Amino acid sequence: MPSPRPTQLGSSLFLVTSLVALLAACRAVPAAPLATAPVAGRPAWESDNPVRPLPVPPLGSPADFAATPWVTPEKVRLGRWLFFDPRLSADGTISCASCHRPANGFSEPTAHSTGVRGQQGTRKAPPILNAAWPVYPVWFWDGRAASLAEQAKGPLANPVEMAMPLDAVVATVAARPGYRRAVAEAFGDERIDIDRIAEALAAYEATRLSGNSRADRFDAGDEAALSPAERRGRELFFGRAGCNKCHLGPGYSDARFHNLGAGWRQPTPGAPPASGFADPGRAAVTHDPRDTGAFKTPTLREVSRRAPYMHDGSLATLRDAVVHYQQGGIANPWLSPLSKPLRLDAAEIDDLVAFLVALDGEGFADAPPRSFPR
Repeated sequence: MPSPRPTQLGSSLFLVTSLVALLAACRAVPAAPLATAPVAGRPAWESDNPVRPLPVPPLGSPADFAATPWVTPEKVRLGRWLFFDPRLSADGTISCASCHRPANGFSEPTAHSTGVRGQQGTRKAPPILNAAWPVYPVWFWDGRAASLAEQAKGPLANPVEMAMPLDAVVATVAARPGYRRAVAEAFGDERIDIDRIAEALAAYEATRLSGNSRADRFDAGDEAALSPAERRGRELFFGRAGCNKCHLGPGYSDARFHNLGAGWRQPTPGAPPASGFADPGRAAVTHDPRDTGAFKTPTLREVSRRAPYMHDGSLATLRDAVVHYQQGGIANPWLSPLSKPLRLDAAEIDDLVAFLVALDGEGFADAPPRSFPR
């Protein structure tokens, strides 16, 4: 067979190059939703938040959407509107995203959350990352919710957070034809109740993933992904420092409750010992004194993005948090037996901090919708 002529060869190369570029473009998935042009006949708020496929879990994330069939693209779309909509609060100023901020790994950069009318809570908003796949099905710092949807209801009605009675949340959503249409697309009919609202919120939260960090890439075989300091920190994390006793698995959390002394103040003479904790933690849920001052282990993914640390934001920097563990926590009658001095020197503390920063990844980025259903 004769060789192709130069013009034919050039045309063939052009076609191959174009095909490769097209396939690459099809594979590229943006980390955050891109603005979309309005669709004829549809309002801008609807075109701005179209139904999108569920995200592909990034490397290392525990996410498995096959195990959560209740998470559908239509529910995620509805939940995204609800998550960012301040009209679900009593004064129209606070949304779920006011405390669970995308830039901070869906946590916040403050020690305590601020609710309606400027009210200050007593806890820091925990991150929402890979939240639908915990080791144990408990949510909130104290584990009082048994499902992600149940967790979603809590801040709506909390008088210090969004302060909206749940029936008022339902009425607010039901009063808007745009929301009724979105509910019908997500659930098959326009019936609106708090359980559907919470399920949609939970579906959106389930898509806030974290993975493909440099630590994940190192675990997958890319030895160049971590610096020498980060490697030394990793060895400490899984070795002598024993951080993985609680921060375990792909979520870097055992979803259990431990007293590390955060928030402890020596009680005044004659006062009961438990008064040393202004926040009783898990004990307020179980009513078991042994759970006094115990809080759920948070994920360490995106941990560098959400200082200050601990349930009360009492530790200003990531290094302060590591030093807290290095010292064995703060002694109190219920201190976890796992909390013991680590005997690390200053350089080792720096290495451990470096490894924790290497747990920052991708898969959670988002921005608020520009408008909401009317």
